[in-house]
Amino acid sequence: MPRPRAFDDAAVLDAATDHFWRYGYAATSVRDLGDAMGLVPASLYNAFGSKHALFARCLDRYLDANMRARIARLEATHPPLAAIAAFLNEIVTRSLADARGCLLVNSALEVAPHDVRIGSVIAARLGELEAFFRRCVLAGQRDGSIAALPPANDLARLLLTTVMGLRVLARGKPEPALLRGAARQVLALLDPASVAPSATTGRTGHTRPNTGKPHQ
Repeated sequence: MPRPRAFDDAAVLDAATDHFWRYGYAATSVRDLGDAMGLVPASLYNAFGSKHALFARCLDRYLDANMRARIARLEATHPPLAAIAAFLNEIVTRSLADARGCLLVNSALEVAPHDVRIGSVIAARLGELEAFFRRCVLAGQRDGSIAALPPANDLARLLLTTVMGLRVLARGKPEPALLRGAARQVLALLDPASVAPSATTGRTGHTRPNTGKPHQ
């Protein structure tokens, strides 16, 4: 019969998450983690298997309390366009309030290009955020609150890119007007009224007669 653990899983995972978040994956050694968690390396390996496995657990714990919780709350309480707007606004607010940034985005920049295993974990988690945006865009396109074009997949990827950009920009230029202005411009692209006129429509919105000749 296995011996019961002599530590609180939640407490040690929180300690490890905080250390990864503050110092990054590469700069965090197993000894650092053991010191932060109050575990000797042998106990850490026995409990969590490896640094990679522990990081994946920590990332999921972080996302459960942050991104996933926010997605669930907004989808349950907001119509599609409002859910997207609220998500971006909350990202700006959180980015300005916490200089550590986002553990997921930080890790995507620091670790994913150099570690295939961690990179696949991060790509999957970013896929969850893209899927949230895709669901919102599709629902908004159905109810008319979001422009029918560009396609939902393209808009979802644009919104994912926006979140990544806001998080990174906030680390170097934590200026509220800059970040909120960028989010506002992306949201404007979702407005059905912002769809560009067709090639045969003039600046006033009136359709030009099709003469068969190229417009001058």
